[in-house]
Amino acid sequence: MSVESVRQLFPFIKNGIIYFNHASTAPVSVVVRERIYDLLKEKSETKIDDYFSFLKVYEETKLLLSELLNAKSDRIAFLDNTSNGLNILASGIDWKNGDRILLNDIEFPANVYPFLNLERFGVKVDFVESKNGIVSAEDIIADVKPQTKLISVSFVQFLSGYKIDLEKLGSFCRENNIILSVDGIQGIGALDFDVKKFKIDFLSCGTQKWLFGAQGLAFIYLTEELQKKLKPAYVGWLSVEDAWNILNYKMELKKSANAFQGGTLNSIGIYIFNTSLRMLKDFGYNTIEERVISNTKYLRTRLNEIGIYCLIDEVEEKYFSGITSFKIDNTEALHKHLEDEKIVCSLREGYIRLSPHFYNTFEDIDKVISAINKFRNKQE
Repeated sequence: MSVESVRQLFPFIKNGIIYFNHASTAPVSVVVRERIYDLLKEKSETKIDDYFSFLKVYEETKLLLSELLNAKSDRIAFLDNTSNGLNILASGIDWKNGDRILLNDIEFPANVYPFLNLERFGVKVDFVESKNGIVSAEDIIADVKPQTKLISVSFVQFLSGYKIDLEKLGSFCRENNIILSVDGIQGIGALDFDVKKFKIDFLSCGTQKWLFGAQGLAFIYLTEELQKKLKPAYVGWLSVEDAWNILNYKMELKKSANAFQGGTLNSIGIYIFNTSLRMLKDFGYNTIEERVISNTKYLRTRLNEIGIYCLIDEVEEKYFSGITSFKIDNTEALHKHLEDEKIVCSLREGYIRLSPHFYNTFEDIDKVISAINKFRNKQE
């Protein structure tokens, strides 16, 4: 697929809307809309309870996702959101009094509260202090203590867009027997990701942002070695090996990650995710990051040209992601102005956050810059 063919899948573009808000929620494509319409039509007219057709889509979706992550499909499980994925990890470890967890002070709360909740068991949570919106792999490694049992970090920081060096952090954690947990929601779908290369033990990621999935669907990945050590706090009827032998209550958990899929899955969410993953694969997983970073570099250059400083402007390109954030005087008013100009972005922590995807163009960026200049001229 070409960029232009992908743009044809999003009707809002023809309506003059520029969507730079993929770090919040992805738009719905025509192919997703049509597939869900067909699915609902079937369920209202003919195939009301077609579980086996869903199973085929479910299995295909896991295979598509496993290609994206470089993981085996049996190491992936579907859940409802990133937070609950991280709670599976936090509640499943056999914690000892005095164990420590290392986080940082600019994490999105989904990657904080599941671990803070463990302090009632005597677990200590330490926070690495950020520097100008950055927490690097080196900063984290420098703050590790002998009792540090787990490090949890976002692949991409939700506000600054800083992409951490997971390869360096993963190697350190593996060498020092520390569990590495990653919140992947702000990077997966936009940037190359490899669970083996990064030596990730546990990953949790919602699908509704850069992956063009639905709210209410997420996934986890975990290694076989880590799963053997976890003691699930919750299990359901589908967590066990012989689930369909319904009245044989044998507590034998599945060896695959499916053990964490305790009950009914978000089938509509999986149909949506399947359709979107096929779109991303058809375009080319390996070419998406190139376009995302190209857009980010161009956007930052154009902002700098009009005198606007962005968070993490000073870092090397290898730490860039799809997120660019900045603030000026009257930031809230600028956000409202951009809305009026049909430019969709986010206002986060006093910053304008712009997050274009691979199908956005330099022309889109130029229009955003023009709208910002228009606002500033009115303010003078």
